[in-house]
Amino acid sequence: MKIGFIGAGKMGYTLGRHLKECATDCCQIIGYYSQNLESAKDAAKFTDTAYYDDLKKLVEDCEVLFLTVPDGQIAVMADMLDRHSDYLEGKIICHTSGALSSLVFSGMHSHVYGYSIHPIYAVSSKTESYINFSDCFVTIEGHKKYLKTFVQMFEACGHQVKTISADDKIKYHSAAVFSSNLVIGLYHMALKLMKECGFNDEEAQNALKPLLKNNVDKLFASDCKNALTGPVERCDISTVEKHLQVLSSDKELVYRLLSKELVKIAEEKNDRDYSTLFELLQ
Repeated sequence: MKIGFIGAGKMGYTLGRHLKECATDCCQIIGYYSQNLESAKDAAKFTDTAYYDDLKKLVEDCEVLFLTVPDGQIAVMADMLDRHSDYLEGKIICHTSGALSSLVFSGMHSHVYGYSIHPIYAVSSKTESYINFSDCFVTIEGHKKYLKTFVQMFEACGHQVKTISADDKIKYHSAAVFSSNLVIGLYHMALKLMKECGFNDEEAQNALKPLLKNNVDKLFASDCKNALTGPVERCDISTVEKHLQVLSSDKELVYRLLSKELVKIAEEKNDRDYSTLFELLQ
């Protein structure tokens, strides 16, 4: 398949370079189009491909178009592509958004095959994120005609791949946010609590980093149940009650909500009565 990229940001750089190096048996990266021509030139140079200043020409030259643009621009770009309907008929159009489904392409006048291909990966660098990109899990949903083709292509690049339904995209994306962005929010809360106790930034980081790292390592070596420790797991009602007394409103609410989730895990792990603790957290 001849693949072209519309959008030359971090994902465009990373996915283009990754496919150029790993999927040589099943695809050919043709080049990049961007509304910022210099960005397209830089991405083309990075991937040893071509750059385009004419969107219609890229559409003509490619069978597959990856829209690696911000989520809010995907529908806008799809509308721009639709103006070239004479060249778009039968093409494959993909985006890499975690939150949007392939249904974003359903209103196009041209007959196209739409896909949402989302790597669960924090692409933080244009020029370095491709290095370990094969480690990430990829989810795919879209038209059944080429679904198996894309699954095989990404599996050949070393990825674990799962197909999901368009109806589940938002819930799936929220799961990714829980395990990444919201964890950062929790850690930030913990740092602020430490600083309220007289720790400076470096001391707080040094104190909490081993605790967080060891918990994560244990979690992935086993599961939530076996990784769980602490006052909720022990059903230490007195300690939990004292925690609630010293936490401010937002932190108290977060503590209550997450501790109730921990109670559910603890009940699977231990033969204890957690009902009084759960009532305290309500």
